[in-house]
Amino acid sequence: MENRIVKFKSKESGTLNLHAIPGHFATTHSHINYYVDVTSIKTRASEAKEAAKILQTKMPRGAYIDTIVCMDGTQMIGAFLSEEIEKAGIVSINTHETTYVVAPEINNEGQMIFRDNNKGAIAGKHVVLLLATTTTGETIKRALECISYYGGEVVCVASVFSTIDNVDGVKVEKLFDKDDVINYEAYPVTDCPFCKKGHKIEAMVNGFGYSKL
Repeated sequence: MENRIVKFKSKESGTLNLHAIPGHFATTHSHINYYVDVTSIKTRASEAKEAAKILQTKMPRGAYIDTIVCMDGTQMIGAFLSEEIEKAGIVSINTHETTYVVAPEINNEGQMIFRDNNKGAIAGKHVVLLLATTTTGETIKRALECISYYGGEVVCVASVFSTIDNVDGVKVEKLFDKDDVINYEAYPVTDCPFCKKGHKIEAMVNGFGYSKL
């Protein structure tokens, strides 16, 4: 797999690149013909900082931002984003005048939860939901429901890579989209052309990475 990696350059930054591997892969909700790898953007400090700078410019003007909820291991980007938000003078209602950066816990039933010690970072707060990759929007829907359940209000959804523009009326801001990864396609499981041709799935993938089969 790794010897097939293709690099796609960012339209907004000369230092950010997206890596993708062509093939037949399965996500939780679909089958895809490219595994989009954002590992370097999530784990290299210089790239995470650059990603945060760009994402900050996409935050809604005039909105309060109190908390960043990080999915898929995007906490480093989230921490840099909180700094950029504060530098930009975006207002927070938090007592300490700084931004919370938290991640939900996923329980054995696949439900997102916040433990009691983190509920205060969600209840009554204006939230940015940050993800690594978004293909169908199902994870975003679950996260929106979770944050709403705990009393938070999502003011922005941001993803390093996304093929969708909005979920339930909430706009999805992104660094890379379907146009950046040439010929990227996602298929419903029952409609996958690779499966119909008898091609085996190469790996299970999600925002954290891949596991070869």
